[in-house]
Amino acid sequence: MAGFRGSPAPASRRPQKPELEAARVVVPFEDNRLLTQLLGEYDSHLALIEDRLGIDAHAHGNVIILTGPAAPCAIAREVLETLYTRITKGETIGAGDFDGLIRHARAGGEMASDGQAQVVTRRRVVKARTPTQSAYIRAIEKQDLVFGVGPAGTGKTYIAVAFAAHCLERGLVERIILSRPAVEAGERLGFLPGDMREKVDPYLRPLYDALYDVLPPEKVERDIETGVIEIAPLAFMRGRTLANAFVILDEAQNTSSMQMKMFLTRLGEGSKMVVTGDPTQIDLPPGMTSGLEEAVRLLADVNGISAIRFVNADIVRRDLVAKIVSAYDKAK
Repeated sequence: MAGFRGSPAPASRRPQKPELEAARVVVPFEDNRLLTQLLGEYDSHLALIEDRLGIDAHAHGNVIILTGPAAPCAIAREVLETLYTRITKGETIGAGDFDGLIRHARAGGEMASDGQAQVVTRRRVVKARTPTQSAYIRAIEKQDLVFGVGPAGTGKTYIAVAFAAHCLERGLVERIILSRPAVEAGERLGFLPGDMREKVDPYLRPLYDALYDVLPPEKVERDIETGVIEIAPLAFMRGRTLANAFVILDEAQNTSSMQMKMFLTRLGEGSKMVVTGDPTQIDLPPGMTSGLEEAVRLLADVNGISAIRFVNADIVRRDLVAKIVSAYDKAK
């Protein structure tokens, strides 16, 4: 008897749901000793790949077996082979290297050395961990003035300090000048004892931390004593011309319009300037306009100037920081 109208079609005729193309990829490696570095302690790097790409990854002998959708498996293979090559060249790798390459690949970026920008100092090689960081490094290479604008944890200041150290070591500049506005983050610290340096050090401490990370500590101390490296509040910049220097203004969202204009016009011959800030963390008095966004807007079409905007996806400090920033953004 023929089936009546509306009856279900036979199973063989039912439309099948499209399945993601599955894959099983075997990635071989020659040296088991180097493979141990690639895997990380307790295979932590494989666990990171599984978490980021939604695949299964496990080691067996001198091979790593990847199973899951074909596209993420292809990314995982390329990441593993790229980082293994770095290990063979004597480089030390960590979780951040995996995270950065995966971010590049998922955004359509290249994993070769010309795809992932980097900054080299005597003490450290700072590799871009997101495509935006790569764009930021390349902008600093090419332009005399670069704005790095975006949330905390995206590496804006750290990369700028690393690039400044790179330029100083290679004789491209004669000195480094790091500055911040001395604005309290919603707190009243009251009277601070000590001389001028001791009074302003709490505001400038993040810049010291970045310097000590990319340069030998003894060089930092010596260069600060001789004035090759200067770390000073924004107010100390007035009336100066900063030539043959790498100049960084951090926390620029806390500058007024006039302060920003004053600072930008300090730029002298043979100098580079990087201005960083997060417009969502303004600590200025109520009613005062931040000079950062105004400067980015006014100078958008000026040759020799670039503005790189970071977003939450660029946060590399750790995943939890990205989640915290996103939660606050959603609450607005």
